[in-house]
Amino acid sequence: MKTKMTAAARAVRGALLAGAWVAAGGLAGQAAAQEAQAQSAAEPQPAATAQPAPMPTVEVTGSAIRRVQAETALPVQTITRAEIEKTGITTAAELMTRISSNVGGLTDGASINVGGDQRGFNSANLRGIGTSSTLVLLNGRRMANFASPGDDSGVDLNNIPAAALERVEVLLDGASALYGTDAIGGVINFITRKDFQGLELNVYGLKTREGGAGKRTASIGAGKGDLERDGYNVFAVADFQRTNALSTSQRSFVQGLGVEQRLGHLLSGYTSPANIRLTGNQRDYLQEMGFTINGKPITNRLINLSVPGCAPPDNVYLPNGTGGVDACTYNYMNDTELYPKSEKASLLSRGVIKLGAGHQAYAEVALSRAKTDYTGSSARVTGYIDYRRVPQLANTGLDTIEDDDVPGELELRMRLNEAGRRTSTLTSEGVRVVVGLSGTLGGWDYDTAFNHSVNTVKDEDTHGYVLYNELLEGIADGRINPFRPSGAEGRALLDSIQVHDDVRHARGTMDSWDFKFSRAVMKMAGGDLAVAVGGEARREKNDFTPSALLLSDNINNDAAPEGGRATHDSRNIQAVYGEVLLPFAKQWEAQLSGRYDHYQQVGGAASPKIGLSWRPSAALLLRGSAGRGFRAPSMTELHRPTVYSSTATLPDPVYCATVDNNYADCADNWDTRRYSNPDLKPERSRQFSLGAVFAAGRHVNASLDYWNIKRTDLISEIGDDVILGNLAKYGDLVHRDEDGYIDYIDLRKENRGAQIAKGLDLAVTVRGIDTAVGRFGGRVNGTYVLDSKIQNSPGDAYISNLGKFVTDGVVQRWRHTITLDWERGPLSASLSNTYSSGYDDQNTAINIDDGSVVAQNRVKPYSLWDLSGAWQVNPALKLRLGVQNMFDRSPPYSNQAYFFLSGYDPTYTDPRGRRFYASLNYSLR
Repeated sequence: MKTKMTAAARAVRGALLAGAWVAAGGLAGQAAAQEAQAQSAAEPQPAATAQPAPMPTVEVTGSAIRRVQAETALPVQTITRAEIEKTGITTAAELMTRISSNVGGLTDGASINVGGDQRGFNSANLRGIGTSSTLVLLNGRRMANFASPGDDSGVDLNNIPAAALERVEVLLDGASALYGTDAIGGVINFITRKDFQGLELNVYGLKTREGGAGKRTASIGAGKGDLERDGYNVFAVADFQRTNALSTSQRSFVQGLGVEQRLGHLLSGYTSPANIRLTGNQRDYLQEMGFTINGKPITNRLINLSVPGCAPPDNVYLPNGTGGVDACTYNYMNDTELYPKSEKASLLSRGVIKLGAGHQAYAEVALSRAKTDYTGSSARVTGYIDYRRVPQLANTGLDTIEDDDVPGELELRMRLNEAGRRTSTLTSEGVRVVVGLSGTLGGWDYDTAFNHSVNTVKDEDTHGYVLYNELLEGIADGRINPFRPSGAEGRALLDSIQVHDDVRHARGTMDSWDFKFSRAVMKMAGGDLAVAVGGEARREKNDFTPSALLLSDNINNDAAPEGGRATHDSRNIQAVYGEVLLPFAKQWEAQLSGRYDHYQQVGGAASPKIGLSWRPSAALLLRGSAGRGFRAPSMTELHRPTVYSSTATLPDPVYCATVDNNYADCADNWDTRRYSNPDLKPERSRQFSLGAVFAAGRHVNASLDYWNIKRTDLISEIGDDVILGNLAKYGDLVHRDEDGYIDYIDLRKENRGAQIAKGLDLAVTVRGIDTAVGRFGGRVNGTYVLDSKIQNSPGDAYISNLGKFVTDGVVQRWRHTITLDWERGPLSASLSNTYSSGYDDQNTAINIDDGSVVAQNRVKPYSLWDLSGAWQVNPALKLRLGVQNMFDRSPPYSNQAYFFLSGYDPTYTDPRGRRFYASLNYSLR
């Protein structure tokens, strides 16, 4: 245990030392500033004549009431536009990787596969408790969720107009009392520019050291009108990005992972030249006649007549791999992509006009389009030919075996290299139109708006997928050669049966009207007692349309879902909420809020919350909050048709008991059926936080917050590994045939069990430390998780994924981002580090050839350093140069078997390696 904690402890200690370093620097700078102030105070000062201006109020994510001070009873992390520019990132999804509290969000790396739901969905996941429990807002209002049905619901980060962002506020506390459903883990509010004037042009280019994954972006922003002087402002920001694909052949670290040696059993037995899968009778017959391969008698049913040559590097002879000693193994990690080709475009336009008498009207339009090509390995197929078409077997007389279903027929496990890699093009389009009024009416500040938001997802098979029936005919009649390159007729056939079809089309629409009124009611000892009331009426619609070709079940490697059909679902939601700000003493402030939501079919949910802050001095704020929240089941969870899938390789204890626990016989990929449930209830949560904020003068701010979340009535399926591990309790979910073998496993959505997550958030910020060599600053943001575990059903033991990969992911114990800034005159530089602690690997993959379990592994910590420098050439022109991953750190080895990409975890690592970028900004105000 001591060894396991060492790396994480070193990282935490390092972050704390960094925080102490920047704080110490801040205190030194403060002391110098205080000395200068003392000297200034000793000099005669002119008499003050002007009255102090009223303190401006600000809106803070997590409150409906504008206030003077930004620090509240709720912890909010703010990332400014300037901070984003220093990192060299260009998308909201990239930004989320630098938020220490964001764990296990959906990424492009996880979307690289040859099947699966919700491909292309980029999401946030605060606290690691699920994408569906993190609410993402744009300018304080909802957006339509990613439309494609699946286990997760939330906003696709591809729909966020990153070039138009002014700042991002991350509320690190539950917020159902203000925002309603989905806000159990917290809220991420992307806030765009509101009053932009002038012209701004940006160009950006990125190149990787080893090639591939290059990026080019360009954006233009223009605005006109000063709201106070001219009575209006209108602006627009357009952004265009293009990223190149990255193939495994372009990264040397892939070979260094040793996938063939370590994880050969996770590779494929579908090869080119094709493996032959003999029947048991055929194998016995050939053994009796003394048939040999490579001069040795055959022992297995899977054979390949080209061994040991096979066809490297993709098809290799790997006796311990899936192909075994008599056949070839296909290493798909030599024949896939690690990073997708993409094209992204977005436009944000906003206009506001003063109407007089303290009122103004505004309109906002956000358009986005992200087109991404997810390319996996070339297609596989099980084909059939007559044995006489194989010269080495032509004279063996296999057709004389009468007990086979089709005497003389050979089953082939083929890899269709000639058809090309399987590519799915995912296009996610967002449209959001907001029209509203704000101002003051009868002493009340008000804001009301209509919000129309749409997300459309097209999932297209664009290359490498071919018509199945026509493919089998071409194999059977010899036009397509399973063992060597096909002739012109075979290649022409493959070209003619390529599929290009929008196989899954989804559209999600959200229409809402909301209102909010707030005002100061009376004076109290600590300030104004303020109240806010608001409400919302919302309608959500989801349409999912699988194509006729998909439902015909004639696409190779893209099977039609049994019982698949188009779905059209909708529901209405109404909500009211209120908030009271009570500065009941000079140093005390309470924040009371509550909300009631009613969901059609699901019912109602009340979410109360209380926050309390105490400011014993100008330098210290103590705060705490407690509340309840909820998450309504998504329409997918309520109405999705049954999905047919399969498990990872798992042992069946009943079967294993009959074969002396030989996993080679009793472990397999068992069929599953996944069911929605129209009777689901909302998930419930309770959460509380305690923290302190310390301000050391003008330069240093630090905060430490403890958070604790418990979800109950968890909407989930019991994991297939959990079911097979506890058949005494869950055996009724396992369906068996008349011989006792598993037929399929039921995976049903139910309200069951609970989830607990708790930890600490650390933040230290230092600004404006002046020295002889320039001005310094820095930031430390870190999250230390104390507990993260799930209970599958009431009465079951909790299963922890803290520091251990379980089922589909891991919650690292410690994550941080550290940034050090310097500037002097027109020059500036920024050095940053992002860190994730190591953890125990999945360590469960089974080799069904020999029954062995993968070697135990502990995944190493992952630490990346970035450096950038900028030159403000003149007031209008700025040049920035930077390097990301400056030490060229590769993803650490992992034996996880959940994701298509093997050898590492693609959810939090970056395969691009060291990369260099340059940007040019021209601004005319």
